[in-house]
Amino acid sequence: MSLIGDIGGFGAVADLLKDSMDKIWPDQEKRIQAEIKIRELDNQLAQGQMAINQVEAASNNLFVSGWRPFIGWVCGVAFAYHFILQPLMVFIAACSGDDCTPPKFDMDQLSTVLMGMLGLGGLRTIEKVKSLTK
Repeated sequence: MSLIGDIGGFGAVADLLKDSMDKIWPDQEKRIQAEIKIRELDNQLAQGQMAINQVEAASNNLFVSGWRPFIGWVCGVAFAYHFILQPLMVFIAACSGDDCTPPKFDMDQLSTVLMGMLGLGGLRTIEKVKSLTK
C-alpha cells in the first residue's frame, strides 16, 4: 500500500509520481522512504500556504484581506441572479405579455468557484465554533 494518497489535491499527478517511483525505486523499502519524504514536503508546502493565508487575512489593506470576501459576494450575487432574479424577471415579463430573454452565463464556472468558497467557508465556521479566531 502506498503512502502517497492525493498530493496537494492532484490525484492524477500522485498516480503518475507513484508509477515513476515504482520504476525508479523497485526496492519497496527505498520507495517507502521516498514517499515519506514527498509527504513531508507536501506537508511543508501546506503549512507555508496556511502561514501566507493567515498573514493575508490579518492585513489591514483591503486589497490583501478583502479578496476572499469580494469573491464570496460576487458568487453570491451571481448565484442569486441565476436562480432567483432571472427566473422572476422572465416570469414577470411573460405575465405582462413581453417576450424577454435576459442574458445567461456559464453556471458551471460559477459553481466551481462557489463550491470551493463554500468549502473554505465551512472550515472557517469550524475555526469560529472552536474559538480559534479572535
